[in-house]
Amino acid sequence: MPTAIPTARQLEYQDWEFGIFLHFGIRSFHEGHRDWDGKPMDPEAFQPGEFNPDQWAETAAKAGAKYMVFTAKHHDGFANWPSKYTKFSVGSSSWHNGEGNVVRDYIAACRRHGIKPGLYYSPAEWGNKTYDDPKAYDDYFINQISEILAPYGEIDVLWFDGCGSSGHTYDWPRICREIRRMQPNVLIFSMGDPNFRWVGNELGLAPVPCWNTVDRVPVAVDTTAHDAMPEPTWLPAECDCRMRLRNWFYEDADVDTVKSVDELMGLYYYSVGRGCNLLLNIGPDRRGLLPDPDAARLLEFGAEIRRRFDRQPLATLADFKPVEGGWEISFAKPVLADHIVIQEDLVGGEHVRRWSLDANVNHQGVWINLAQGENIGHKAIRRFPALAVSKLRLNLLETEGEATLRALDLLYVGE
Repeated sequence: MPTAIPTARQLEYQDWEFGIFLHFGIRSFHEGHRDWDGKPMDPEAFQPGEFNPDQWAETAAKAGAKYMVFTAKHHDGFANWPSKYTKFSVGSSSWHNGEGNVVRDYIAACRRHGIKPGLYYSPAEWGNKTYDDPKAYDDYFINQISEILAPYGEIDVLWFDGCGSSGHTYDWPRICREIRRMQPNVLIFSMGDPNFRWVGNELGLAPVPCWNTVDRVPVAVDTTAHDAMPEPTWLPAECDCRMRLRNWFYEDADVDTVKSVDELMGLYYYSVGRGCNLLLNIGPDRRGLLPDPDAARLLEFGAEIRRRFDRQPLATLADFKPVEGGWEISFAKPVLADHIVIQEDLVGGEHVRRWSLDANVNHQGVWINLAQGENIGHKAIRRFPALAVSKLRLNLLETEGEATLRALDLLYVGE
């Protein structure tokens, strides 16, 4: 498929690489509730007595995340701001005398800590009597989403979850026209007029290959349907996953399932290392804080990313010389290496279709293969068993159009 051309805003998004997902709302206060279970939830239960979104944003920033996405409204319809279009909101709780506004305070905290704010808004909503009337529900949709997009300055991401929307018709041209009128620079996820797409699972795993130009995109976890794009379109993929094993919202029951640093680093290689963004979910607890074990693990994860990749490379693109079909470097003495990090220059699209990394390790001049792949895309991270190399060659085995690199780093990370 010929490459599409990204916008500058899409390339900016791809440079963010790592974000934090925050599921928090009325579900946080009702242990065991599940999507679409229909069980009643009393807004009065919403009582986060130590609510502190600065703790969310500060922890995310220290871990190296560049953006966050917060559930302004999930499938249950509970509005984390005092919406005048529903009584099922924080405005119906005695918390802050009915004047609390989680969305407002979250956005302000993001800005204080240099995090780009994003909002999740579920298009589908169980229990809403107007949902069966598409025109009336579109009116509700636009009116309500205007309450969170208009008052608080620039929002970087608007995240639409397709779960529950199968079979429902939205007037997406009208809805997105209003969204972009209020937020011209917002990046829309997955539905309507998207700028980036769901990878197709909730496990943090990107497939191989994972191209940026697509003509079909998966819709939601509750359906195998795909939406066809009107033409091949640049839609980078985002890999969302949970810090804990099963739950997006906080529950007491799964505190022992917080992922290890080793597992999180594996997900980093399977997402960022395959050219996608990683969106890691933590559910703030009933205090209104990131749970202690989750916050601690997030900081450990960020420290390990920095330990491995925020270091002086053994060689960079400037040290490699162009050769026929790729780039090559020779060392006066063998150097011990175990990682290569490659970035294609995507301003003009994606052109590398197949590549390999070969090393020359001895006086006989024998080349051995260390790594290979199809797409490089935004970033390809390949780890290989530590090896002392005398020469290294990156081969572009197949390209479509002229391919150029943005970065090429050789690293030794060790254990």
